[in-house]
Amino acid sequence: MSEQIEKVKCLIIGSGPAGYTAAIYASRANLYPVLYQGTQPGGQLTTTNEVENFPGYPDGVTGPEMMMQFQAQAQRFGTDVRDGWITKVDFSGDIHKVWVNDEKEIHCETVIISTGASAKYLGLESEQKYLKLGGGVSACAVCDGFFYRGQEVVLVGAGDSACEEAHYLSNICKKVTMLVRRDVFRASKIMAERVKKTENIEILYNMNTVEVLGDGQVVTGVKAKSNKTGEVIDIPATGFFVAIGHTPNTKIFKDYLNLDETGYIVNVPDSSKTNVPGVFVSGDAADHVYRQAVTAAGTGCMAALDAERYLAAKHG
Repeated sequence: MSEQIEKVKCLIIGSGPAGYTAAIYASRANLYPVLYQGTQPGGQLTTTNEVENFPGYPDGVTGPEMMMQFQAQAQRFGTDVRDGWITKVDFSGDIHKVWVNDEKEIHCETVIISTGASAKYLGLESEQKYLKLGGGVSACAVCDGFFYRGQEVVLVGAGDSACEEAHYLSNICKKVTMLVRRDVFRASKIMAERVKKTENIEILYNMNTVEVLGDGQVVTGVKAKSNKTGEVIDIPATGFFVAIGHTPNTKIFKDYLNLDETGYIVNVPDSSKTNVPGVFVSGDAADHVYRQAVTAAGTGCMAALDAERYLAAKHG
């Protein structure tokens, strides 16, 4: 069995902007990184049709194309990019052990976690259809709100981030209709008050989304049903925003790393360090505030620099 164990200086788990930026920096520092792409190669950005807010792309770029360029840049400097995902870890000793696809065992001097987070969706067939088509369903107002300027949109959600996204959209869109499942917000009082006071935000309480309506290419409206009266209404809209939270992809680390109550990895302030020496975190696995490609890339850089310094101190 032992001859099958691979030894790696720097293992990067995940292949979004954070993982690939970490790989670029780690490669250039001769850490010979090995990167496993995970279940969604390229991360959340591969589900985004247009990226217009990442610096350096004046004409915009598609999410998949941008991630292919990230990958090519990392490979240019020698990153070993591999298919497969990490199914188990053991961070109890000096050597960090990980298992790929429940089979291959790797021993790592340093590990950079860039597993990201997954947006929660309602799971409606029509929602998933228009999400895949890139025709008007989004889980990120900051990313995609710009495409709906001057238009009418619907947003579902009742927490702080839903209120934040609705308020953000209200500055761009003609009208924002918020669908709240209960008769109260889950958001903090101050956030709820902010949306209630915004003129072009209409709040519909006790409403469930039944269907995302469209013409086969783009969204044209949303069908909602009152869970109090049973009344069904059609709301005209060109965009449907889902703001019901994210799930960080961190479950396999819970026995070893400090996680917050929602599962995000807790990093040491002003660094990418976790509570385990030699294990670092970057991107949305630790960030429930900004969740942008550019901030994820920045923390990927931090993680690679921290890993390099850790190894330099360890080996003198």
